[in-house]
Amino acid sequence: MKTNIHEQFKTNPDINEAEAILRSCVHCGFCTATCPTYQQLFDERDGPRGRIYLIKQLLEGGEVTELTRTHLDRCLTCRSCETTCPSGVQYGRLLDIGRAVLEEKLPRNTTQQLIRWLLRQVLPYKRRFGPLLKLGQLFRPILPGSIKKKIPNRQKPLAWPVNSHERVMLTLEGCAQPGATPNTHIASARVLDKLGITLVTAPSAGCCGAVDYHLSAQEQGLNSFKRNIDAWWPAIEQGAEAIVITASGCGAMVKEYGHLLSADPEYAAKALRVSELAKDLSEVLMAEDLSTLKTSLNSNPDTKKLAFHCPCTLQHAQQLSGVVESILQELGFDLAQTREKHICCGSSGTYSILQPKMSQQLLKNKLSALSIDNPSQIATANIGCQLHLATQSEVPVYHWIELVDRACQ
Repeated sequence: MKTNIHEQFKTNPDINEAEAILRSCVHCGFCTATCPTYQQLFDERDGPRGRIYLIKQLLEGGEVTELTRTHLDRCLTCRSCETTCPSGVQYGRLLDIGRAVLEEKLPRNTTQQLIRWLLRQVLPYKRRFGPLLKLGQLFRPILPGSIKKKIPNRQKPLAWPVNSHERVMLTLEGCAQPGATPNTHIASARVLDKLGITLVTAPSAGCCGAVDYHLSAQEQGLNSFKRNIDAWWPAIEQGAEAIVITASGCGAMVKEYGHLLSADPEYAAKALRVSELAKDLSEVLMAEDLSTLKTSLNSNPDTKKLAFHCPCTLQHAQQLSGVVESILQELGFDLAQTREKHICCGSSGTYSILQPKMSQQLLKNKLSALSIDNPSQIATANIGCQLHLATQSEVPVYHWIELVDRACQ
């Protein structure tokens, strides 16, 4: 794709990267076949190719309007188009750059700015999100049905393993997961304990930075990256094997630290090392001998038919499609048939809040696709997807590691 970037952007290194991405697009249109919003709206501007042209127009100094913003905002950033693209266009990165430039050129109205500010002040902070969630759970019985469904039931925390092993791995607790589904981390620690691995947390680590970064508050996002690197670094120097991440959305973000901080002289090398160590929980289990788990499962099976939803951040961003399914099958779980596995469930971070109409339509479609084989439960690998699916699902929704842990006990 030929480009003519406006002079005002020439000195911005991010724009140079955006131009390279734009030039890699051959506008073939294969991406439209797997884009959730295009498949719903059939508007070229609501597909990756159309949005690429909108960003190109923006960076070339063309006129941009609220309509431009509407089409860019409607993108889920699911990155299904990247999996489909034969030219390897890094669309997700291009969209982040384009959205940030648009925020500067065309500021949002006061209401939109306030909503995004509130989301960034609450969601990334577990000490703010957790108490608010508990308050919602307390009053859940008397809340209207539409709100009640969005508040997860309180989990009774399981016991964290007390064993200490020579092998040590770090974990990212995150921001929403400790309050909403605390047993995800505990179950992970319990399963890894059976494999001879001690899972440790870094209390000063927090949100992976995705909430800020993807809401165009990129400087704040970068600060979150640096805070986590500082929190993890002592354990890394002491030989921690990996940074185990149980929320695939967080994993996708942490694996980008090295690239996004590559120009920072203080953090570039550390960020690259952190990204190298970042592993989705499924990657860790896939590399281990699971015979110990199989023995436990055989003695106490709880492998009712389940439908697995592979989050976009796992299959498209991290390119780990099929890994969790392989683990579950190896352990003897009965996997239900599903369809349209590449299509987003509509959660996508804050998307379900900011784009409720499209989000709910995609949720309805996804639950239909997951239910064709009448599963008794649904499993996924990302806290956002888990909570989103649970709002409308007729069967329980879990993180897959909770089911493995439960079956092993």
